[in-house]
Amino acid sequence: KVLEFSTNMFNNKIEVNYMNNTVIKDNAIIFSRYGEVVRITACYNNSIRFEAFPEGRIYNENFTLMPQAADAKITEDEYSVSMQVGTLTAKLERSGKIIFYHDDKVILEEKPELAFNGGFRHYECKPSGAWSARVTFKPNDNEHFYGIGHEPVGKFDLKGCSFDIRNVNTKCTIPFVYSSLGYGFLWNNPAIGNVELSNNRTRWSVNATRKIDYIVIDGKPKQTAQALADLTGHSPIMPHWATGFWQSRLRYETQDDLLAVVRRYKDEGIPLSVIIVDYFHWTEQGDYKFDPKYWQDVKAMTDELHSMGTKLVVSMWPTINGASENYNYMRDNNMLMRTTKGADRVFSFYGWQSEIDVTNPETRKFVWSKLKENYIDNGVDALWFDEAEPEIHPEDFDNLIWYKGRGDEVALLYPYYYSKMAYDGFKEIGIDDSVTLVRCAYTGSQKFGALVWSGDVFSTFESLSEQVKAGLNMSMCGIPWWNTDIGGFFGGDTQSEEFRELIVRWFQYGVFSPVMRLHGNRNRHGEKSNLKEPSGDPNELWSFGERIFEILKKLVFLRERLRPYIEHHMKIASEKGYPVMRPMFFDFPDDKECYTLGEQYMFGDDILFAPIVNRGQTKKTVYLPEGEWILTKDKKEYGKGYHTVTAEIDEFIAFVRKGAEIIECFV
Repeated sequence: KVLEFSTNMFNNKIEVNYMNNTVIKDNAIIFSRYGEVVRITACYNNSIRFEAFPEGRIYNENFTLMPQAADAKITEDEYSVSMQVGTLTAKLERSGKIIFYHDDKVILEEKPELAFNGGFRHYECKPSGAWSARVTFKPNDNEHFYGIGHEPVGKFDLKGCSFDIRNVNTKCTIPFVYSSLGYGFLWNNPAIGNVELSNNRTRWSVNATRKIDYIVIDGKPKQTAQALADLTGHSPIMPHWATGFWQSRLRYETQDDLLAVVRRYKDEGIPLSVIIVDYFHWTEQGDYKFDPKYWQDVKAMTDELHSMGTKLVVSMWPTINGASENYNYMRDNNMLMRTTKGADRVFSFYGWQSEIDVTNPETRKFVWSKLKENYIDNGVDALWFDEAEPEIHPEDFDNLIWYKGRGDEVALLYPYYYSKMAYDGFKEIGIDDSVTLVRCAYTGSQKFGALVWSGDVFSTFESLSEQVKAGLNMSMCGIPWWNTDIGGFFGGDTQSEEFRELIVRWFQYGVFSPVMRLHGNRNRHGEKSNLKEPSGDPNELWSFGERIFEILKKLVFLRERLRPYIEHHMKIASEKGYPVMRPMFFDFPDDKECYTLGEQYMFGDDILFAPIVNRGQTKKTVYLPEGEWILTKDKKEYGKGYHTVTAEIDEFIAFVRKGAEIIECFV
């Protein structure tokens, strides 16, 4: 029996029962067996959603997913029922086993945990009423995985790796992988858990949930990226001001310190798009305002910055202490995280802090009102949402209670609603293209203008290598706006020759990143003040010696020349979901060699960049895919294959497709 219908026929209720305990209804397959109900739906072109409910009843929750209408063809026989959506087919067998096919080829197949075919999907009920759950798939020897957000693990191909599904500083979990077999897999569940991409199985697990929920998207990388954007949201078009050079350090202590830096950039003739005010510029954590002792006239400061062509970004933490003028109001109105046991002080930094509950719409409304009054109305252009995981100590998410639910069930949603707070607030005042720098994100955060950075990473060459691979994996997860602290955050000694070499190589990488932002806590050579949290050493272009200054200055001017190209690709990222910085296989999916290359990548359609990531390295072997390529430093032509290229400290390795106009930027 073949049943064909499209989504405009949702009101036609069709029920059949050829396979025991199966109902075909409203463009969905619903299958019931002991201890579980399964629902399979078409949710987008070439995409199928699988849900399994251990309580035996359907729990309707999309989280951040936005399912789309799609045509489906359902076929049933005595032993199985199948749904075909474009090139993707899901076959559900009577045993409960699910198999996914691209045309007639198996791409994903469940693996039983028991010998007699009954062990598909495993559940255990928790004291909270939620369930731990896991689903296991058969491994494929020739399969490679990319995604899972960013984490400094030094791996590009994630096959053979295991990852916690949780967020901490330097680790942002976006539970999506792209497979070299030609499909994407979105784990649609914000609970704490684990994913194993191992050689003996692929397994997704959560500690506390109400259902298993995932989407399989069939297609090559560009098709999958567009589907993921349609299913989770498109990023805005990045505004012009955000595509230039960003200056930051830990930290500018006073208004005079900050203005002096921007004035020097102006005097040097170096274009500066953004400068950032980091933490402890406030009176108390949770006040959301400048300390007038050190920042006497914020509006006059922002007016001068704007006259010099520089935007101001200000840091905010989700922490609040008992001395804050907002603490009692927020606590009494249930705007703070609560705990199942013990005190609600969950983060220690110069005293124990509580954290705001941004999953509560009333919290978002109240906090935005303070941010607007004290920052935005005084000319601040954008916000930096630090500690967006959120950072808590210890990491006992099952001890947290939020408006959206228990922490262990919904923990990954926190950064999503954190970014939403700023986006909605800016939209209310007529700004549709806001940018918010955030230390963490979740599936769909991109639609709120979330510019994710990789956290407080180390200032080492090893760390630089890790960041290149982490950024490429993040780019496959639907988050096109991503960057790092140029130079790393911890351990950079501005007087060290090793660090000076590192800052140049990282700066070169920053030129070919979606956003170019210099930041870091440089080694302190003496305390500057008696402030509670003193600054590190200077971290401006001129802080690393005259030779390095000249190199970095030229790189800033190169970034300026590249901005029209970057903005063109930012527009494509918004419209189609294609990342600006992308793995080689994104543009060359049929070239198997491109799935092995974690230290070179495409930057837009026409630039191939291969960063130097090792100390003392002046040569690198680069793979060029099909076509003719121009080496930017000498304009020599190269063809397909591996080529060894030199790059002294003041040189980098980049190729441009022959015939692309962007070659003119490399002078």
